[in-house]
Amino acid sequence: MPTYVYAIVSAGHPVRLDGLQGIGEPPAALRTVSAGDITAVVSEAPEGLRAKRRDVLAHEAVVESLMADGATLPMRFGLIGPDDARVAEVLEQDADTYRARLGELDGHLEFHLRASRDEQDLLREIVADSEEVRELNERTRSGTAAHEDRVALGELVAREVAERNGRQAEKTLGRLLPVAARAARSEPGSGHFLNVSFLVPTASSKEFVDAVREEADREGDACTFTLTGPLPPYSFV
Repeated sequence: MPTYVYAIVSAGHPVRLDGLQGIGEPPAALRTVSAGDITAVVSEAPEGLRAKRRDVLAHEAVVESLMADGATLPMRFGLIGPDDARVAEVLEQDADTYRARLGELDGHLEFHLRASRDEQDLLREIVADSEEVRELNERTRSGTAAHEDRVALGELVAREVAERNGRQAEKTLGRLLPVAARAARSEPGSGHFLNVSFLVPTASSKEFVDAVREEADREGDACTFTLTGPLPPYSFV
């Protein structure tokens, strides 16, 4: 029978599963598989597993309950092993890695931050700062610009946006990293200059949130900061 894996913890973790339900319909019973001092919280895996809301919430509830009691390596939804024996084999095989990662995550939480700059405000700044952009823009607006001028304007503005967003991202990171243990950056995506997860000591979580608020206040209405957390440290597993 395939084995569904929710999370990995150390053998000393209390692993309180009472009142929790596994995935599936009816909900699968939760149990543990251990190898030495490493334990996986698992259940039977239902056939045709899909990311249904009930199952995703069940998975998250198990992970969050485990995290509340100590260091936990949360697995992403949908991780399935062939059987308990194979799960135990992998736990034993990679025990040193799991111990090191559990030690790193112990006493830490994850926060995710996305930050964006108001597009019109940024474009006004670029036009004000660049004589070349102003000239090309005026030609384009007057209808006298050649095709090459319009292309040049688009390329120049795109380059300026990327450079300014990059500087803004580094400045923001530089102010927040001293309050965090680690950061994991992702591609910002359209309209954002920063998309990053922070691993933050639990004892410093309020200080980190305050630092983000201070940064948002410093930038004012020109920037939007969206902070999510605390979360399971998926980005650092």
